[in-house]
Formats: sequence, C-alpha cells, structure tokens
Amino acid sequence: MKTKLLFLSSLVTVIGFGFAGAQDSDLSFFLTSRGLGDGANIGGLAGADAHCQSLAAAVGAGGKTWRAYLSTTGGGSPVNARDRIGAGPWTNANGVVVATDVDDLHSDNNQLSKANSVTESGHVINGRGDSPNRHDILTGSTLDGMAFSDGEDHSCMDWTSSSSDGSAQVGHHDRTGGGDNPTSWNNAHPSRGCGQADLQGTGGDGLYYCFAAD
Repeated sequence: MKTKLLFLSSLVTVIGFGFAGAQDSDLSFFLTSRGLGDGANIGGLAGADAHCQSLAAAVGAGGKTWRAYLSTTGGGSPVNARDRIGAGPWTNANGVVVATDVDDLHSDNNQLSKANSVTESGHVINGRGDSPNRHDILTGSTLDGMAFSDGEDHSCMDWTSSSSDGSAQVGHHDRTGGGDNPTSWNNAHPSRGCGQADLQGTGGDGLYYCFAAD
C-alpha cells in the first residue's frame, strides 16, 4: 500500500509540473494554423486577437495577451501593426527567437522564414511550391509595419469584408514569390480580393501572424 501511495504521489507531482510547464510556455510568436474560413472577414482587430488568444490557449500559452499583426485605416484613426505587438523579444514554438524587438523585427536581421514562421504547435505552413500554397499572410501593412496613408483600402474594410471587391496587403511567410516585394514577410503584394476563394487564388488562406504583447 505504501508503495502504491508513493507512486500516486509521484504521478500527481509529474502531472502538476507538466501543467505548470505548459502554462509557462516561452511561446510568444506564431503563424495561425488556420484562418476563420470567411476570407479577410476575421471580425476586425478584436476578432483577430480573439483567434490568436484561442489558438495560444490550446497549446498552453493562453495566459499571455495575444495580438494579431494587422494594420487598419478606418474611421480616420489608423492602427499600426507594429504598435500592437509589445516590445519583444519573440520566440516561436520551436524555441527560435525570431526578433529581439520591434526594430529588429522590421529589419533584415529578423529570423522570419518558412522554417521559423511556424504555427502555434510548431508546424511549418505550406509555401510556394507546395500544394496548396498558403504563403500569403494578411497584414494590411507597409514594410515598416505601418498602416497605409494613401487613402486606399489595404485591409478589406478593416478586416470585416469577405467580398470579392477590395484587397488586403499580404506578406510571404516563406520570403519568396511574386509582387513588388516578394521576399517581404509583411508587404509582398495586394490580394486579388477579400473572399476566401480570392485569398486562396493568390496563394493564401486567410492566415496571419500572432504576437504576445506582454
């Protein structure tokens, strides 16, 4: 009986440590494993953040405040993606520090790539040359992580539209492909439209980047 009690005590301890380890995850950056299935209509910034939070919680990192890397321009009050994501550093699910701070993230020194811009579970997302290609990542942002100031819609009505009209600026998580800036992770080219089929038609799937802001 004593041996059995010791075994049960040890088992509880192991389970307890495992749970604490999951909650104390170093994860602070990931690419969403899936979108919401309605094109660029992801419920605005609030809906996008909630999706990040839900995916993070599923892998034990829900105790952090998660923000989507997305810019908006509506209402005359632009929101810059770079101002939403905290100060860094940011670590992916495989323990790689992809950027040390906001300036590093938007420099040539960041470690973002197909291999490093992985999902919340550490899985690599299909890129150019894979089937299907999912490398177009929603950002609505300029190269330096700012909202556009040209008066055009670059965020599918601030992430509330799945119409074939409109467009969203996307980056390439695999740093390759077409567009004005094919190697850019956040500003490669505009999407064909805002619907799910439109995003998929140019090599995307409604995915976006999530960062822990605290």
